[in-house]
Amino acid sequence: MKKYPSIFNDVIGPVMRGPSSSHCAASLRIGRICRDLMEGDIEEVQIEFDPNGSLATTHKGQGSDMGLFGGFLGWEADEERLPDYLQAIEEAGIKIHIDIHPIGATHPNTYQITLKNSKETHQLIAISTGGGMIEIIEIDGASVAMGGDFYETLIYVDAPKDVMAHIEQSFDCDEIALRQGTALFIEIKADRFMDESLEQELLKRDEVLNIKKIQPVLPIMARKGLTVPFITCEEMLAFNADKNLELWELAIAYESMRGHISEEEVFEKMRGILRVMENAIDLGLQGTEYADRILGPQSLGFQQKLNEKKLVEGDVLNQVILYTSAMMEVKSSMGVVVAAPTAGSCGALPGAIIGVGRTLNLSEEDRVKALLAAGMIGIFIAAHATFAAEVGGCMAECGSGSGMAAAGIVTLKQGSLHQALGAASMALQSSLGMVCDMIADRVEAPCLNRNVMAASNAISCANMALSDYNHLIPLDEVVETMKRVGDALPNTLCCTGLGGLAITKTAKEIEAKLAQGEIDKKKTFFKVC
Repeated sequence: MKKYPSIFNDVIGPVMRGPSSSHCAASLRIGRICRDLMEGDIEEVQIEFDPNGSLATTHKGQGSDMGLFGGFLGWEADEERLPDYLQAIEEAGIKIHIDIHPIGATHPNTYQITLKNSKETHQLIAISTGGGMIEIIEIDGASVAMGGDFYETLIYVDAPKDVMAHIEQSFDCDEIALRQGTALFIEIKADRFMDESLEQELLKRDEVLNIKKIQPVLPIMARKGLTVPFITCEEMLAFNADKNLELWELAIAYESMRGHISEEEVFEKMRGILRVMENAIDLGLQGTEYADRILGPQSLGFQQKLNEKKLVEGDVLNQVILYTSAMMEVKSSMGVVVAAPTAGSCGALPGAIIGVGRTLNLSEEDRVKALLAAGMIGIFIAAHATFAAEVGGCMAECGSGSGMAAAGIVTLKQGSLHQALGAASMALQSSLGMVCDMIADRVEAPCLNRNVMAASNAISCANMALSDYNHLIPLDEVVETMKRVGDALPNTLCCTGLGGLAITKTAKEIEAKLAQGEIDKKKTFFKVC
């Protein structure tokens, strides 16, 4: 079954807490699927990470543990109790062991999880693919491809033939397949679970051993025969040849067909996302507090200097810097943000769109349209490159956010479709090869400055595009280049903490002081300077 990204699944979302969507939101979704596989009864868990992957060095600091444990408990990604996950998992009586050793993982974000209770044991292998997206690739030794966008039913059997035939006659599903591993089960993908009467009928059969029901974890569902109007920029322009739609309208056309929802619903979903973003920025501007972080609320000082007119003038740019910083600080203090396209890059896109939109006194509808335009650029990246820093460095996160924001700003200024695509192309060209080398395994530095850089770059590229600068390289080719460059980056520069700024003398001092809890409580900043 061919997969196509969704703006609300893959690009702008989820609404979440935590420092990293690849780690926190994705692992929580994996944990939720684990919980369903065990029917909510988990007593013991063994989690295995490969030493050559990202998770071996980042699972605690970037929130994979927090997300997984929250998922085991059945929490949502924006659950306010997430910071207290260790106490909650202890109170639930779930024993967890984390082992780091070779497991043959081929993806840097691979989770191998064994779940036990007094009645049964199951094993699951999953990967986080970026921006909170996941794929379950193995259950009980059998290969699967489970993305969390179907109602999944697993029927464990010892003689499947008659059972499969009966299900096919009795239940209209999207896909049914037999999976053979250490256990034998029938996997059913559908837009709903089968009726209780059919389930009970199956359980009465001697050959049916057990039935597991796994809820979807994504907001936009998949379906059999899913199609989209286009999946490359070139195809989009061909689709639009006789329609003269703007980029935000093309985004609505795409997402409406992809999600099988009305165009009005697409617009209103994005309006809801915008309001979550704006609320986060407004909270950030009031100042944030959180002990377990490196940087305190830097935006407060910026705001003061801005009010005192002690900064280089530039109303729009300074407002964007302020908003981007505020959003990043809310994320780092475990507030609710929107991954856009990731949590590590959650500041650039909303900071740019909301900062420009508010400074120019543009309407809420204008800002929604800009986010939709940005989402369309993100679809091309999601389909043909990656948002995962573990695969493509910070180019995949802040670089993508910059390209998306550039197109959104052009939309705010009522530029043409060609100008929006040109702005995105130039912004992405400017971000090629940007590495991910977080200090002390916290998604704060250099993440904050790189988000500000991404937003600033978006403004510059938008203005160049609005002035009809020639971007030369078509957007599709730039996205293809992002994929090639990401593949060429060494793993030490892809969110592992093993290279770049992360291994400088000062970074290591900060890491040690963080571990020892030596924090300046007044400034929430480590005394290392």
